[in-house]
Amino acid sequence: MRKLLWILPAIAAVSLYAADSSGGTNGPSAEKGVEVAIIPDASHKPVFTTNTITIAGERVTYQAETGMLPILSPTGAVRASIFYVAYTRLGVSDTATRPVTFCFNGGPGSSSVWLHMGAFGPRRVKMNEDGTLPPPPFSLEDNHYSLLDTSDLVFIDPVATGFSRAANDEKPDQFFGNSADLDSVGEFIRLWTTRHSRWLSPKYLCGESYGVFRAAGLAAYLSDHYGMYLNGLILLSGVLDFSTIDDRPGNDVPYPLYLPAYTAAAHFHKKLPPDLQGDLDKALAESRQFARGDYVSALELGDSISPDEKEKIVTELSRLTGLTPQIIEDNDLRIDEGIFRKQLLHDQGLILGAYDARITGRDDDPAAPTPDYDPSFAATSGPFSAAINSYIHDELGFKDDLPYEILAGVQPWNYGNPNAYAYAAGQLASMMNRNPYMKVLVLGGRCDLVCPIDTVHYAIDHMQLAPEYRTNITYAQFDAGHMMYVNLPDLRKMHETIENFLQP
Repeated sequence: MRKLLWILPAIAAVSLYAADSSGGTNGPSAEKGVEVAIIPDASHKPVFTTNTITIAGERVTYQAETGMLPILSPTGAVRASIFYVAYTRLGVSDTATRPVTFCFNGGPGSSSVWLHMGAFGPRRVKMNEDGTLPPPPFSLEDNHYSLLDTSDLVFIDPVATGFSRAANDEKPDQFFGNSADLDSVGEFIRLWTTRHSRWLSPKYLCGESYGVFRAAGLAAYLSDHYGMYLNGLILLSGVLDFSTIDDRPGNDVPYPLYLPAYTAAAHFHKKLPPDLQGDLDKALAESRQFARGDYVSALELGDSISPDEKEKIVTELSRLTGLTPQIIEDNDLRIDEGIFRKQLLHDQGLILGAYDARITGRDDDPAAPTPDYDPSFAATSGPFSAAINSYIHDELGFKDDLPYEILAGVQPWNYGNPNAYAYAAGQLASMMNRNPYMKVLVLGGRCDLVCPIDTVHYAIDHMQLAPEYRTNITYAQFDAGHMMYVNLPDLRKMHETIENFLQP
């Protein structure tokens, strides 16, 4: 079974809920006579800062608002405090024409640090131009490809991530599930929109990874609960149908959908035969044609496949992946991402990244069947952690003694029906049928082995959507992986693609 690497465990040194949760008051402890840590909650006023940045040659002055909003029960009781950073362009006379985009990452259990400090915010992590790890100490730089020239931005950290936390008398795990997640994030969006008088503004959601699953559900949730219709969704490196990424025994759906990503990675590492190595578009076209035809048919046959037919499939898979025929035979034609990452450059002592297969690392244990770490995640975790902690505390002036939880432990996550794969494409189709003006932009990196772009294409192609509304869906592909924006050429392309999408 493929390990779902994008559903990550907590890696912070101190658990959010292991710390003192006294509700944010300062003063002596009644028992120990010591100072209680500073723990802001939704009762604290937000912190405002003003700055100017150049985006696409244009000077943009903006206000950053950093704070907490309450998640309210139907009776008005505070159930949790949600941490957010919002950016509003100053000098806009008519907010009814100014878009606002709500951004979140996935996990479940991830803060919004990746989209915030890597893609869309006015300040970003300084990486090597190709997205590889720079030497520490790390630093920040102005993001000249921020979306602030076109849209206001709100970065949301769901409960347990960032500085967000449940109220003292609430159990954190009650927020850990599909339905509960939509309740809390949906309530945050409603309240932020109300408090900032943005009900008449064009509104967009941008989700990455599991955030794509969340965005599809939120589009329907916001409509059903608050009558809030969205102008569009930006779906980045995500999943809408878990059957496309979970290759447990009996489910062969993922293998053909992962094949083009393997081909792209093998091309990057120059492991394809000469006729494919010289033309990536040809290689990907041939990979997809084989995946949708002979490969699917062979997998459906199972053990009833003839020896001659199996040999043909092995030969073609080897040609399209760069793996040896023996590896493919040993795995019964079914190559999961762990095997591919381990074996493609095994003769060089290297493993590939899962989030970005372009990025390699030394193999800690050459005898192990799969890699024991992800070089592409290792390349980003340190720089992003340093950046967000410095930025929030020093530049934005938001003080909190708790650690900023980049990745929080939120398992077990309640996906709903335990006897079915989690599925959000139906909610997306239903909302698009009800709101024929809602646009959808689907972004994916060719070297993403966590949520390959063909998996979300498959889910969208199979959802029940009126044919005339399929023109509302557009796609864009990038050279890098899951977080393609760490690759500077892809960030430039992404900025142009999304800005065109946000135009009325």
